[in-house]
Amino acid sequence: MLNDEICKLRDKLNKSIEEGKDYHIIYKLSVELDELIASYYNKNNKKKPVIALI
Repeated sequence: MLNDEICKLRDKLNKSIEEGKDYHIIYKLSVELDELIASYYNKNNKKKPVIALI
């Protein structure tokens, strides 16, 4: 499930930050997390109807 992947990657990112890992590793994990979050929102927003406010 996408939500589980997000949680695991977020934990991995946080651990890398706490351990002071190399910037490139932290950046790569951050970008991967952003992409997963964007996928999650894109997937979930397609299910909801769009209501226009006029």
